[in-house]
Amino acid sequence: MHNLAEIRADLTARLARLAAQVERIEGEQRTPLDDDFGEQATEREGREILDAEERAAAEEMQAIRHALARLDAGRYGLCTSCGIPIDAARLEAMPTAAHCIECEREFGD
Repeated sequence: MHNLAEIRADLTARLARLAAQVERIEGEQRTPLDDDFGEQATEREGREILDAEERAAAEEMQAIRHALARLDAGRYGLCTSCGIPIDAARLEAMPTAAHCIECEREFGD
């Protein structure tokens, strides 16, 4: 597993990329719809997809902020439910993991 400074840098960089993505999406959402009703239907469908992308990005940003808070508190890598260390392979695959695999199975976020 990476050291905590590398984890913080990776999480912070990912947070910045997601913030830029959300900003881009919000900019696209502000553009007016085409005057043609047929085109509007297509544009609205595209906006629904953008809405879903924005929600997913916002959720990931929240998970990253929580992971950074755990880093700041010295609790990163410990399950927020039971307190045992989260497996290094799990954290490597999912750096924002807040629960050990056992608690994740039990509570299912």
